[in-house]
Amino acid sequence: MNTLILGATGGIGAATARALAASGDGTLTLSGRDEGKLQALVGELGAAFKVADLGYESHVRALFDGLGSLDTLVYAAGMALPEPLKDADPRHVRAVWNANYFGALWVLKYGLGRMAPGGRLYVLGARPELVTARGFSQYAASKAALARAAEVARLEARGVGITLVLPPAVDTALWTQVGRVPRGAISAEEVARAIAQDRAGPGEPELRVQG
Repeated sequence: MNTLILGATGGIGAATARALAASGDGTLTLSGRDEGKLQALVGELGAAFKVADLGYESHVRALFDGLGSLDTLVYAAGMALPEPLKDADPRHVRAVWNANYFGALWVLKYGLGRMAPGGRLYVLGARPELVTARGFSQYAASKAALARAAEVARLEARGVGITLVLPPAVDTALWTQVGRVPRGAISAEEVARAIAQDRAGPGEPELRVQG
């Protein structure tokens, strides 16, 4: 079983890496932008790694050029940077869309062809009812675009399952951009366990993680 986790240095990505590494059923490759954090996680788990900025198509293309066939691919990158529409900063808008949508687009473009028959690709989405809030216009819009892209990718992918993971609020460092973690937020480990359990089963188009 060959697995690639993108955004592996984030809360959900790192938790998923640990959960899948614990199964010990194949090769695990991790990718992220922060080489220091990535090397620390790789040292802990004994995984391979590749540094990449998912906002650049060339980085994603090079990442997959060096990989063989994949059984599982997890896209766990994400960013919020909330701000009112009247204050929208072009740098923040680009960063949010690169993490939440364009990175996933390039991964779908280059990753689907690397998936083994029966392989599974997971992308982290967001429940619309939880992100339709002041300041979250770009986060909500980019996650909505991701959901629709995943829906179309299912029609184009042959023999590959594409699952949109929809957790409730998750207690990760993303909320430092907001100021506080929402009451009732679940842990990243709970999301990771849900992905690991789903991978062991038949798989569904949506994985709604329960709080």
